Amino acid sequence: MADEATRTAFLEIQASMIDLTGKLKQVQTQMRNKEGDRKRAYLTLEELRPLPPHTNTYKSIGRTFLLEPKTVLEGEQEQKLKDSEATIASLQTSRENLEKKIAEVENNLRELLQQEPGITRQIMSMSM
Repeated sequence: MADEATRTAFLEIQASMIDLTGKLKQVQTQMRNKEGDRKRAYLTLEELRPLPPHTNTYKSIGRTFLLEPKTVLEGEQEQKLKDSEATIASLQTSRENLEKKIAEVENNLRELLQQEPGITRQIMSMSM
């Protein structure tokens, strides 16, 4: 009976670890994407700022370019930069929380293995 409970606990911990690891990878991917968006907006702003105020500027929409005032393009890029930074901060918090949860699950697994040394052999036989 104890073996079955231990095995069930291990399987729950394993499922939790797989789920948390997947979520962490997803958050990291989203962070990389937002970092690219942020960098693109920053570099675009750096190119727009030195231009004279009444310069013809064009906005890319698919395969079409639309004539837009410089101030409109600067405003859009500043907004993209702010949005990206806010999203990155939110994702950073999520990543930290997931890392804490993963550490908890790892500790739970260590405790389980210390309480039941025989479960290691069972785990090894399950994975083969």
